[in-house]
Parts: sequence; structure tokens; C-alpha cells
Amino acid sequence: MAALDTGKLEKRLIDAGLVNIQELLPEVKVALKYSTEDNFFGKDVYGELSRCYMQPEVGEMLKNAYRELKSRHPDLTFLVYDAVRPQSVQQILWDELDKPDSIKPLYVADPQKGSLHNFGVAVDLTLAYAGSGEPLDMGTGYDFFGYAAYPDREEEMLASGKISEEQVANRKILREVMLAAGFSGIGSEWWHFNAYSRKVAGEKFDIVK
Repeated sequence: MAALDTGKLEKRLIDAGLVNIQELLPEVKVALKYSTEDNFFGKDVYGELSRCYMQPEVGEMLKNAYRELKSRHPDLTFLVYDAVRPQSVQQILWDELDKPDSIKPLYVADPQKGSLHNFGVAVDLTLAYAGSGEPLDMGTGYDFFGYAAYPDREEEMLASGKISEEQVANRKILREVMLAAGFSGIGSEWWHFNAYSRKVAGEKFDIVK
């Protein structure tokens, strides 16, 4: 895999008008999973990148979600795993994924079509304790591909003992504050939230290359 020039990547994000989440919300914690090997590829595809970016108006939505969280649970904060994902990085993920092309879209959006991450309007995050930064137990890790991570399957997974009441309660806190700020979740990843539909994102923004 070719080395990624982190400096040039970050400059592209800034030139595209994106904002650093922690400049908007210094209290929010960031741990970019694609800047580590702790992801479903087991590979670092962001290099030294440590700051996380998104569209400014999506950042304002996240601020509203954070205010909602603090009003309900003052001891908690957000821990962001990923937000904007340039199309060039999406291509790396696609190329590096060791799956047949026919089933790759189950794991990674086709970079030629673009995902909502490529527009800077999607965010992957969890909840953490504000003091220690320790994430809450959500039942699975980030990038877990299986029914235990599916919000749509929580009742079934709970009944079969795959996840616990506490883990579901933690997920519900995250969902409730994100939905209150205008985000929508998806059925297969408890950590993923979209600010807009694919149609609206395409009308409002360009794909970040």
C-alpha cells in the first residue's frame, strides 16, 4: 500500500472548507481508527493524521448533539472514530479489502459512487467518560461486522444473550442525542450517523477528493 502524505491530505480537507471537530468542540475526544491498525482492515490508511474534519454545518449539528448529551449525562462526551473520508482514501479501503468485488459494498462503499463519509456529512462515534476518555461498553467494537452491531437486531441479540441490557441502554443514549440534533442512524452499525441523505449531500456538497 502506498504511503499517504498526511500533510497534503490535511491541506486538501482544509481547502475543501471542512472544519476540525475539536476546534468547534474542544471537549470532544478523537481517536481516528484509520490512523491505527485497530479497524477491520488491520491497516493504517490515514498515516499521521490525528485531527478529524467534517462539513461546517454538520459540525454545528454535532455541537447540538453534544449539548443534548451534556444536559442528560454531564459525565459523558463523544469519542469520534471517523468523519470525512476522502475519496482517495475510500479507494485505498476498497482496493485493500480482501473480498470479491461483488460483496465489497457490504463492507465499504464503492469509491466511484461515493459514501456519505466522502462528502463530510457522516460521523462514526461512541460515548466516553469525559474524565478518563474511556469508551462506554456498546457490546461490540468499531467496525464489527455482525448482527451484534446492528441496531435493527438489538432485540434479537439481547434475547440470545449476545449483548446486554446495559450495552443497549448505552447505545440508546448515543442514538437519542444524535437523532435529537437531526442525524439519522443506519440499521447495521450502532456507531454510524448521517447528517443528510445521499441525494441531499450530493446537491449541497462536492465529494472530497
